[in-house]
Amino acid sequence: MKKPKRYVIIPLLMLCYLAVMAYVARQRLADGEYLYYFGVIGISLLIIIALYFSLKKKEKYRQQREESMYGQYGEEQKASDSGAKTSADAGKTHADDSQSGDSPA
Repeated sequence: MKKPKRYVIIPLLMLCYLAVMAYVARQRLADGEYLYYFGVIGISLLIIIALYFSLKKKEKYRQQREESMYGQYGEEQKASDSGAKTSADAGKTHADDSQSGDSPA
């Protein structure tokens, strides 16, 4: 299963918050303050939409930067840069140690 992106999660959480706040403020709607109630909701929706596109653009630029740094073999490069060994590297290292006769016995 794919991990949800940050640019999706944060605006969804903000929409949930907006829904709760709209429910809490329904008394203003009942009092006849339509412009205030729907104005706040409308402005909040515009901000959430702008946040979504801003975070999506930031993620796109981050991916482009990583691709330009690591090139075609990005995933393998990232793993080797972080010090993690792939299973092939681990097996080769163990086999090399046993062939060289330098095993700690």
